[in-house]
Amino acid sequence: MSVNKVILVGRLGKDPEVRYTADQRPICNLALATSRRWRDKNGETQEQTEWHNISMFGKVAEIGNEYLKKGSQIYFEGRFQTNKYEKDVQTIYFTQII
Repeated sequence: MSVNKVILVGRLGKDPEVRYTADQRPICNLALATSRRWRDKNGETQEQTEWHNISMFGKVAEIGNEYLKKGSQIYFEGRFQTNKYEKDVQTIYFTQII
């Protein structure tokens, strides 16, 4: 058995971007920031921010585009997916959350 599940709570770094497939299915792309804070050995507060690429499809994409905006805090549940493409004779891999 295996599980591919992601749960994130964070803030959007920019407004959602919607595009449509050839058969008019909406795809909404988001950039979500999550942060963690801690104190280092000197007692100084440190912060690390991770950026996540998120894609939503269908009705959920339409709803996301209508109600979400830059700075919105969201709870997101999905799965990891790694894709690749060729650019200048180099294979580029990227991971997104679906």
